[in-house]
Amino acid sequence: ETACPSMLPYGEVIEAARAEAVAQVPRSNQAIRRLALGRALRSPLMMRASTIEAAVLQRMDVLGSLPIVGEATAGLRRLPLPLPSARGGAWGPVDAERVILFTGCVADTWFTEIHTATVRVLLAAGYRVEAPVTQTCCGALASHSGFGSDADSMADTNISSMAGDATIVVNVAGCGAHLKAYGRYGDGGEGIAARTKDVTEIVAQAIEEGRLPTLASSGHRVVVQDPCHLEHGQKITREPRLLIEAAGYEVVDADPGGMCCGAAGLYQVDHPDTAGQLGVAKAAKIEATGVRLVASGNAGCEMQLRRYLDDGYEILHPVEIYERALSAQKT
Repeated sequence: ETACPSMLPYGEVIEAARAEAVAQVPRSNQAIRRLALGRALRSPLMMRASTIEAAVLQRMDVLGSLPIVGEATAGLRRLPLPLPSARGGAWGPVDAERVILFTGCVADTWFTEIHTATVRVLLAAGYRVEAPVTQTCCGALASHSGFGSDADSMADTNISSMAGDATIVVNVAGCGAHLKAYGRYGDGGEGIAARTKDVTEIVAQAIEEGRLPTLASSGHRVVVQDPCHLEHGQKITREPRLLIEAAGYEVVDADPGGMCCGAAGLYQVDHPDTAGQLGVAKAAKIEATGVRLVASGNAGCEMQLRRYLDDGYEILHPVEIYERALSAQKT
C-alpha cells in the first residue's frame, strides 16, 4: 500500500478475496489450520499448554526436528519455565494515568520478556498498566488466512474488553497494525483504532517530555530492522530509533530501502522458499554492518532474523534495549 500512488487499500481487498476463496474449500481441508488460527490463538489455556510443551521439547533439543512444528517455531526464543503471563495483571498506582497493555496470543506466551520490559518502562514513566484478562488475539493471522468470522469474533471480544478511553499499548507491530484497522467494525472499533499506540510511540513521547531519561552514551551500536507492519503499516520509524539513542547506543540502519525480511505473518510458513530468500538477503545486510545487537519491533521478524543470523547475534525489541539500559543505570 505504501508503494501504490493511488493509496489503494489492497490489503483489505486481498483479505476479502481470500475469505471468498476459503469459503469454497471443504471445511475438512481447513480443520487443522482453522483450529490453530481461529481457536487456539484465542484460548489462553491452549496457548499455554502448547508453549509449555514446546519449552520442554526445546530443553530436550528435539523441537526443531518435528515436522511442521519445527519450521513454524524456528527462530523462537528460549521459552522460560515456569511460563509467566501478563494477562490479567495490573501494575502501578491506582491514581496514575492508566494505559492498557495488549497482551495478544503469541506475545504473551513466546515473548514474555517483551511484556516484562514494556511494563517496567511504562511504570518508570509514571503510568498505571492494566492487562484485561478478557482480551484475546487481535485476529490478524485469522484474517490474513481468510477466516473472517473468527477474526471478527476476536475483534468483538477486544472491543468489549478494552472499552473506555485509556491508551492501548502494543509491542508487536503486526498486532498494532491490525488493531489500528479496527475502524472497520464501527464506533467501538474506531475507538480501539484511535487509542492504539505502538510501545515505541508512547515511550518516545515520555522521553521527549522528560518523564523518562536519556542515558549517557555506551559507545556501542545497534542495527535497526524496520518491520513492514511498523514502517509501512503504521508509518513508524523515528520512535524506535529515539528509544535506542536514549538508551545510549548509536543507531545503524540495516536496510534503508525497507526490504521485507520475509516473515510477513504466516508467509514464512506458507512460502518458505521465497521467505527464505528474503531472510537470507536481510541477514546479509545486517551482517554487512558488523553490528551484533539487532533491534526489531515485531515478533515474527525477530524469529525470521534468528533463522538466518548465527548465534552470535542478539535480537531484542527496542523497548527491551531501553529497559536494559535503564535498569543498568539504576544499579
